[in-house]
Amino acid sequence: MAELNRVIRERRSVGRVKPDRVPKELIERMLDAAVWAPNHHGTEPWRFIVMTGEGRRVLGQAYVEYAADSLKAFAGEELQERTAKEIAKAYRAPVVIAAICSPPGNPKAIRAEELAATHAAVQNLLLTAHDLGLAAVWRTGDPAYHPTMKAALEVSDHEEVVGLIYVGYPEIALHAGKRTPAAEKTRWIES
Repeated sequence: MAELNRVIRERRSVGRVKPDRVPKELIERMLDAAVWAPNHHGTEPWRFIVMTGEGRRVLGQAYVEYAADSLKAFAGEELQERTAKEIAKAYRAPVVIAAICSPPGNPKAIRAEELAATHAAVQNLLLTAHDLGLAAVWRTGDPAYHPTMKAALEVSDHEEVVGLIYVGYPEIALHAGKRTPAAEKTRWIES
């Protein structure tokens, strides 16, 4: 228990990582941990898309398509630079994992619970990455949820992208964490 507590308390979101290749075996260990997340009705409502090497270009093109309207204001060399900057977002880490909530259609399952289960799977993935000496950051925001991202990643209408997890070896030292004590955010109802 002490080891688990340490991993939970020491894990940080790290967006600056080295370009070094991450062994496939480590990524598989992260994914194997992810699928042990709790899920109501045993639906296992998740799937993952792992992008490495030039496979990240799919993500880079999705960023370009998302930014298409803003890129219309530019031409020539400036357009090329701005487009390259959007593509580069996909190459901020040697591995990018898209976490997809993919409800299997169990009529008893509630969509919010399917999303929560997928989020729990991502937390398992992040904790395992840290335990393996890797750095990771869970990125979301408008691009992750946009239809262009769903199309690029071939995510169907009933599915949702819940995050893009960038993984690599840390380039920077992890900072100390700070949290409000649980006692300040807890209300007990007792008899």
